[in-house]
Amino acid sequence: YKGKAYKELGSYASQIYKNLNFNLTGSQINVLRDIRSDLKLVKPMNRLIQGDVGCGKTIVAVLTASIIVSGNSQVAIMAPTEILAEQHFNSFKNHFKDYDVNCELLISNIKSKDKNSLYEKLSSGEIDIIVGTQALIQKSVKFKDLGLIIIDEQHRFGVDQRKSLQDK
Repeated sequence: YKGKAYKELGSYASQIYKNLNFNLTGSQINVLRDIRSDLKLVKPMNRLIQGDVGCGKTIVAVLTASIIVSGNSQVAIMAPTEILAEQHFNSFKNHFKDYDVNCELLISNIKSKDKNSLYEKLSSGEIDIIVGTQALIQKSVKFKDLGLIIIDEQHRFGVDQRKSLQDK
């Protein structure tokens, strides 16, 4: 299986980085450098980022997602609970609020009419970043060009669940 190479950083990553109200740590910068190297290859990247709560894994995810979105591909972020999915959604939405990036939330308690609208927007490519729970692995969920999958607390999902998202 070959992936897509993302050779350009894109404007979103630079702008988001400049607008941070804190400095990245050396470890965050090193991880981002490694991720950038991987993204330049057509070989799919598979990374596990570990760290305590509050150590900055989310900003690494946001900056990585910004590269993918700049490359006209979509990003899916899967969290084990609706509360965590909503927290990630609010974080991503906040970081991308000043840009032409459509970030949406897909969790089970969304009305079916709204879910159908989200499914259509995902398959047409109107949604750049989708944050959700296991709702993301439903058969109705199809992407136009899924370039990055971020799975939070991946140990809380089974191998089959993770694989079904990768297969999309």
